[in-house]
Amino acid sequence: MRVLLVGATGLVGRHVLAQALADPRVAAVIAPVRRHLPAHPKLQSPQVDFDRLPGDAPWWRVDAVICTLGTTIRKAGSQAVFYRVDHDYPLGVARQAQAHGARAFALNSALGADPASRVFYNRVKGELERDLSALGFESLTFVRPGLIGGTRDEFRLGERVAGVVLGALGPLLPPRWRINPALRIAAALLDAAIHARPGVHVVGSERLAEAV
Repeated sequence: MRVLLVGATGLVGRHVLAQALADPRVAAVIAPVRRHLPAHPKLQSPQVDFDRLPGDAPWWRVDAVICTLGTTIRKAGSQAVFYRVDHDYPLGVARQAQAHGARAFALNSALGADPASRVFYNRVKGELERDLSALGFESLTFVRPGLIGGTRDEFRLGERVAGVVLGALGPLLPPRWRINPALRIAAALLDAAIHARPGVHVVGSERLAEAV
């Protein structure tokens, strides 16, 4: 099968890319990026501007989409830019891929995603889930991790502190509040894309929790 991966340079996206390239069930990975990725026989990484996605590119023709695209308000600089990256970009990709025949979509969302939430981050994630659901994919999966475990290219103080605290308290916490390793999140996303189970599915943080 052919898989479109957006967000391939992020923490979870890098693991999805590595797993997909190593999986014999995946014939090709298309990973649109702002800068080219290292070459691989199964990888195509077209350079794109997510504000101006090409509507007629042949690489849109895929079987499934995995979206790990996202930023932080601090990095984005404003709520408006954050919304564009975490909501508008994934939704735009979904529409284009579906128009070209994609049947399945797997989203790296977040614990607490809710369009009615008072927390801006959770509300944006919830609105994206709602708007993706309205598109009518044959298979749609929302993977909702809590704190993601792994090493990022960028330093995030809040995540680092939370990781230390939750790591120490892990055995005492309910599974849904434990650290979710990026490897497990990536595996859940890839599994959802490959199997394309009909309907809408949610993979909660308790199913992604680090073993203790």
